[in-house]
Amino acid sequence: MKTFRERLKTDIPILYDGGFGSQLFARNIQLANSALANKSYPNDVIDIHLDYIKAGADVIGTNTFVVSPLHLQMAGQDKSDAKQLTKLGVQHAKDAVARCEKEVYIAGSVGPSPGAIEADSGDTTFGIANDEVREAHKLVINTLAEEGVDFLCLETMFSAKEAAIAADVARKTELPIAVNMTYKCTKDRKTGEITYKTDWGHSATHLLQILNSGEFSNGDSLIDNIDIIGLNCGAETKHQEHSGMPYAINGTKQLHDAFITLGINGKRMMAYPNAGMPELNENYETVYTQDADEMKAYIPELIAAGAYIIGGCCGTTPKHIKAFRQAIDTNT
Repeated sequence: MKTFRERLKTDIPILYDGGFGSQLFARNIQLANSALANKSYPNDVIDIHLDYIKAGADVIGTNTFVVSPLHLQMAGQDKSDAKQLTKLGVQHAKDAVARCEKEVYIAGSVGPSPGAIEADSGDTTFGIANDEVREAHKLVINTLAEEGVDFLCLETMFSAKEAAIAADVARKTELPIAVNMTYKCTKDRKTGEITYKTDWGHSATHLLQILNSGEFSNGDSLIDNIDIIGLNCGAETKHQEHSGMPYAINGTKQLHDAFITLGINGKRMMAYPNAGMPELNENYETVYTQDADEMKAYIPELIAAGAYIIGGCCGTTPKHIKAFRQAIDTNT
């Protein structure tokens, strides 16, 4: 089996898995923190991984998105359990891979800090101090690396500053690193130009500039340490035309343009959007607006935009990933 970095050098796109928390909900597993399932529902965690592998995923992400001590504390759980839950998350992914006669890579999922939605990194009025953010990322990232993931996937980052802090921690493991931001649609009132930005005003260009600045990495540019840059999630209540797959395509194009503008080469792009908008049906159950066939139809355009690693986020299911597999195989 090729190392993940060797696999990145090939021309064939990589298929990532789909939503994990929404799959726990589909099994009626509702917890204060989804990482708790690694201990309380291990068989279900393994089975979800297996479902995605059987659907055709080349990569599965560990159930560690909200495993950090900061998230556990926010959920009223013992934050000292973070290390054990992280270890279990990797072990369950490995167990799933071991049950399949297929080469599958494991991504160590690293989510944003819980304060990132309320305030940008370092704003301690509503957010969390940078040193606390860094220490939490150290625990999770170093444990993922010690347990043997193939690469680190920093995802759903609301702040380019926090992404830089996490990337600085991650680079010390020498594992491949993916950085994925979550953007919203913004419109310039004068020009009408649509630009995707995070809650704190960071576009793809800002992300690259912050990673290159060395502000959060002792003056060192982080660009050379990062193998993959992309986006995930993306649900717009006011701009549904910028949710799901259209969001992934537009965001990938904007990232590609940012690479050209700043003269950055050699990075793979990743995109794994939500299944459109979450809505409540007549039974007050959460459903998503983009089904597998609708999202599948966009895959050729997403690949043409430059996406190399493609998957799904909230609301996507093994059925979506199976459809993506068919579209990728047809398109390459």
